[in-house]
Formats: sequence, C-alpha cells, structure tokens
Amino acid sequence: MDSKKPDLGRPPDPVGPQGPLQRVLWGVEDGLCYFSLFCLALLPAAEVIIRLVLKTGIPDSSGYLVHLLLVMGLLSAMITTRSDEHLSIALVQYLPDSKIKQYLRVFTHCLSAFVVTIIAWSSVSFIRIGLIGRAIGFIPDKVFALIIPIGFGVIAFRFARLTPLKGKARVLPFLTLLLGSFCALPIIAKSIWSFDLPPFFYDLSDFLYAAAYYIRIPGAIILILSAFAGTPLFVVMGGLSLLLIQASWGEIDVVANQVYIALTQDSMIPIPLFTLVGFFLSESKAGERLVQTFRGLFSWLPGGMIIAAVIICAFFTSFTGASGVTILALGGILFSVLSEHTKYPEKFSIGLLTSSGSVGLLFPPSLPIILVGATTMTNIMHLFLGGIIPGLILVVAMIIFGISSSIKIKIPVTPFRLREALGGIKSSFFEIILPFLLIAGFFSGIFSLVEIAAVALIYIFIVEVLIHRDLTIRDVFRVLTKALPIIGGVLSIIALSMALSYYIVDSQAPDRLAQWMLHTVESKYIFLLLLNLALLVAGCLMDIFSAILIVLPLVAPLGQAYGIDPVHLGIIFITNLELGFLTPPVGLNLFLASYRFKKPFVEICRYVFPFLLIQLVVLILVTYVPWFSTYLTRFF
Repeated sequence: MDSKKPDLGRPPDPVGPQGPLQRVLWGVEDGLCYFSLFCLALLPAAEVIIRLVLKTGIPDSSGYLVHLLLVMGLLSAMITTRSDEHLSIALVQYLPDSKIKQYLRVFTHCLSAFVVTIIAWSSVSFIRIGLIGRAIGFIPDKVFALIIPIGFGVIAFRFARLTPLKGKARVLPFLTLLLGSFCALPIIAKSIWSFDLPPFFYDLSDFLYAAAYYIRIPGAIILILSAFAGTPLFVVMGGLSLLLIQASWGEIDVVANQVYIALTQDSMIPIPLFTLVGFFLSESKAGERLVQTFRGLFSWLPGGMIIAAVIICAFFTSFTGASGVTILALGGILFSVLSEHTKYPEKFSIGLLTSSGSVGLLFPPSLPIILVGATTMTNIMHLFLGGIIPGLILVVAMIIFGISSSIKIKIPVTPFRLREALGGIKSSFFEIILPFLLIAGFFSGIFSLVEIAAVALIYIFIVEVLIHRDLTIRDVFRVLTKALPIIGGVLSIIALSMALSYYIVDSQAPDRLAQWMLHTVESKYIFLLLLNLALLVAGCLMDIFSAILIVLPLVAPLGQAYGIDPVHLGIIFITNLELGFLTPPVGLNLFLASYRFKKPFVEICRYVFPFLLIQLVVLILVTYVPWFSTYLTRFF
C-alpha cells in the first residue's frame, strides 16, 4: 500500500467496552444517565402527589429538573457517540465504492473531532466567566454545568477514536484534537486570565477572527456538504455556529451558553420522557395487542385493516416524535398483517406503512409541536388544539384512499365478532386510554406538560412491566439502551441548533428577510405557496428538530408580517416537515423503509408516490384554510 495514503481499516467496535477500565467508565456513564432519567420522571410525579395532598411543592424542583436534563442530555450524547449513532443524512452510504465511503468516514470523524473540541474548550470559558452562578438547592449550578465541557471533551475523543484508521494513520484524528485546541487557544487563555490576556493571545485572536471572516462562505459550504457525507447534524450546526459567530467578531463561548440555555428549559423535559414512552410501547407487546384490537373492531369493514394500521402508526408516532421509530418498530408486524393475512399487494402495504409513519406528528403529545411552541413562544395548548383537525383530515384521507383501494382490489372482509372485539379492547385497554388521560390532564390545567410526560412514563412502565408483564426489569434497561441514542441524538441537535438560531436572530436575518419578502411578494397566498415549497425542501434535507430550531426563526417574522396566525403557521410548518419525510431524494422515511422492508430505494419512492399526493392535497387544504388550525383554539 502507498505509504502516502492513510491505512484504512475497520473502526474499533463502538458497542462493547474494550477493557475493565472502560467497562467501569461506561457503567458509571450509563448509571448516571439512568439516574438522571429516573429523577426526571419521579420528581414531577412526586410534585403532583405532594401538591394534591399537602397543597405545597418540592422546593426548587424546577431548578433540579432542568439541570438534571442538562446532565442527562450530555451523558446521552456521549452514549450516542460511543455507539456511533448520531443523526446524519449520510447519503454516502449508498455509494457503491467502499473505498470512497471509508475516506469520507475518515473526513467526517476528523471534522467532528475538530469542531467538538472547540466547543468543549468554549464551554470551559462559559463556566468560568459567562455563568453568573447560583445555587440549585445546595448545589452550585456550575457543578451541573461541568458536564458540558466534560461531555463534549469525551465526544470529541470518541470521534477521534472511532475514525476508521489503523497503524500509524491512527494518529491523524488525534492531531485534529490538537488543531481544535490550537484554534481555541484564545478562549482557553480567556478562561485563565479573563479579559486581561497576554499580547500573544490578542494577536492570535485577531488572526482567527480574520481567518474566519475570509473563509466563512467556503467553510459554510464545506460544512453543509459534509452533512451529506455523514457528518452528524449536531456537528454541522455547531461548526456553522462557531464559524459564523467568529467571522462576525463575536465570542465563540456564546455557543456553550446556548447549549446551556437549550438544555435547561422546562419545555425540553418532555422530549426524553415521551420518547421513552414510545420505546416502552414499541418494545413491549402493545403493538400486537393494538393490532388484534383494531382487527376485531374494523376487519368486517372494507379497508378495516387500513384503518387499524393508520391509527396505530399515528398513536405511536405521537409519543416518539420520530416517524422512523414507528416504521422500524411496527413495520414488520403491520406488513405481515396487511400482506400475508389480509392479502394486500406488497407495494400497497409498504407505501401505506412508509407514509403513515409520520401522520401522528400533529396529535398531542407531539414533540415537534412542543418544540415549535418553545421556539416561537406560542401557547403549546393552542398548538396541540390546532393540530387535531388537520391531523384528523390527514388520517381520514389516508383511510379513505385505503378503503377505496381495498374495494378496487376486492380485499375480503371477515364477519364482526363482538366477543373478539370486546376481548381486544380488554387486552389493550390501558394503552388505548393513555392518550385520553394525557389530553384530559393537560387541557384541564390540572397538570403541566412536564408532569404529564412524567406521569405517562410511570404509567406505561407500570402497564407494560407490572400489569401485562411484557417486559422484565432486565428488559427495561434494554429499552433504555435502545432509546438513549435517539434521545442523545435529538438533544444534541436541539442544543447546537439553538446556537445557530441565536446567530441567525442576532444577525437580524429574519427581519431583513421579512422586509425583502414584503417588497417582493405582496400576496399572502403566493407567500404561502413559496413557503410550502421552501419547507418541503427543508423537510427532506433536515431532521424535523433542527428544521424547527433553524428555519422557524426565519419564517416566524414573515408569518407575522403577512398576518398569519402563529398557530396556523406552526401547523403548516409541521405538516410540511411530515411531507418532507416522504419527499425524494433524501426523505428520511424512504431510506428507513428501504432498510426495514429490504427493498431498493427507487421502488420505495414509487410505492409511496400515491400517498405522497394525498398528503400534498391535505397540506394545501391546511395551508389555505386556516379555520382547520385555529377553530378549536377559540374554546381555550
């Protein structure tokens, strides 16, 4: 092999610990993460009980909760990195040349190690200077905040370690850690000497500011293109934030500040809790029970199993907030029921299940809706209400198409059996009533959203572990192991997207864009058409969480300028992102369905096309008839 070329090899095993010391460290890491999650669920539940019984609460419980979220967020991001499961676009995986894929993997891991190293050092400066400091109970907040530099430091090291190189070439990724530390020298010096820096660091700082200014455009292009090569999305967001803030002569420890702000918000706590609820449902036999229940209720109707499949997919997605989880968890059993037992054509079944994976994002307790509310400061209760009618229209449209297709291809029906239907309802009663309990508790004002999420997690734990006994205690930890990479990936994206969003807002880009649009496009309806086109592109290129945090701050001032209700705008936004999951060439659900059903990507696109058209019609209705989104908000 040419000595000038790096020696490409298999990356170290990202799953199993490599020795006793690493086993201990991973055990501590997992234990602290589990403990933080348990506290996030137990503290709000305890708060509810104490408030109802003693008419009081737990002192400073909110402070403890948000800082436990911070700790859990960074720990889960560390766990996600060690298993190499951060969310990315990674179109490179479909390249036929394995050598090119390996080279791109080396590049993305080295770039990730470089960017995250700078974020880790900027976090030290933020804690040393930027964090004012207050006590959370008896613990200073700076103690909690230490997890930021520790977490990002470990993540950077793991990116370097997982780079697929061997031999002498293994030193390359660790040199990127040194390069990142060199670029962070001014911020390191700031941590030591505050603002009274030695002259050398002022000169170095000026050089780095100038360098960032001149490379900001090609640097941003490289970072964006690297996303398609497989660079984790949170690294791309973090790299863009660092580059653009540095280029505008700002202090890059602002990035760490935004990470701290993002992961210490009450509104973010439901995200990991509801995600866990979804995983408990998907890893238990709840899906099988619900399938049997809805078969008993609807199999006598033409298209009865279509009704069942769409409702079950909507139910699961509303909790996980990730349509891909629904496809991966329920795709197998629902495909078996539709194709093998009910005799639907394979292409129809795959198209239906792929497109139904995202229909639940408009129903409470949808995580994207929570994030839209937190980003735009719109009443989350109103957003929940605003999504119900558009969500029902989408579900009904999918069902009507399914029923008409069933009649056309003459799918046989089975007689209705009351005993079977009642037996199914009895077996899945606790799962069926869960969304109704949550909606009643939240909309009645008895519980906060955080308390609802905590109660939901404890409730589903009791149902699946103690009542149905689908899961043992050992299985519970297996569920946590599966859920944590998703939680860590999502929270990482939210944290670093918040930093990029800060730069976008601080640069007054949304206001300038609003002024330009108002002078260029006078018609509100043409603006809505252009908005839909832009959001469809964003939805197929970005994950839903980063799209909300980065694109929505640009769109919100435009909506206000054109007199669009904030709730209506939020529902338009989420409906577009739902559709983006199914939009070629990079709609996420298309790739996941290709993986789950073992079919070529092009075939999946063809199977999904009729359902894509249906959802597009619903999107147009939701966009141009605001009544659907705003009617229910009048009653609360």
